[in-house]
Amino acid sequence: MKVHINAERCQGHGRCYDLSPELFTEDEEGYGQISGDGLVPGGAEPAAHLAAANCPERAIAVQEA
Repeated sequence: MKVHINAERCQGHGRCYDLSPELFTEDEEGYGQISGDGLVPGGAEPAAHLAAANCPERAIAVQEA
């Protein structure tokens, strides 16, 4: 499983890194960024789906492997 943020849609609400800090971080302006290469480690799948479901702009995509 992999996560991706569409930078054009992200408005910097920060829900992704607040809800799932193991998968997301923020840049210097508060916009969401993927931690690492975007691969979701085993056991973190619920966190990926939680972040995607709570993004107001639907800027987070979760891709199943």
